[in-house]
Amino acid sequence: MALKGMISPFEPSLIRETKSNDTSHLRSVISYGLSSYGYDIRLSSVEFRIFRHIPGTVVDPKNFNQQNLEPTSLHTDASGNYFILPAHSYGLGVALEKLEVPENITVICIGKSTYARCGIIANLTPAEAAWRGHLTLEFSNSSSADCRIYANEGVVQLLFLEGEPCAISYEARQGKYQDQPENVTLAKV
Repeated sequence: MALKGMISPFEPSLIRETKSNDTSHLRSVISYGLSSYGYDIRLSSVEFRIFRHIPGTVVDPKNFNQQNLEPTSLHTDASGNYFILPAHSYGLGVALEKLEVPENITVICIGKSTYARCGIIANLTPAEAAWRGHLTLEFSNSSSADCRIYANEGVVQLLFLEGEPCAISYEARQGKYQDQPENVTLAKV
């Protein structure tokens, strides 16, 4: 299914090293690509936003105030490209890969153990049958230290559940998060 466009771009094996941009030596990366029972997707370098406390405001999913989110810079060093998620904060990123989920598949996203061991909790919702787009990814830094989240490297694992085609797919009911671009998509009602 992935080779037919369910995941794009698709990496048919688990990647743990890539060539550095400026040299031909290999650099270790947080793994991405096809794994034993799922697929590890990457965080896009396009955008990452962090929730900031603004006195007098309340985050309301029915009336989302974009001022509560602050864009953060992409940093680069010998380890790769990364965003910094401050201690005890929450951030939103977006998947590099685009999904086109078939009508008989539902996808569950779970955090990777490499990040979990650093205090990063990936709080992701499922990609329902016939959903399309780039997943908006949610991260909580539960540690007391700032943490790097690497762009263009593995960040969450997708697990696929296959069944009979559902009676009403996400596409058929015209779900509000259909066809998300490679940008953070905010809460909608």
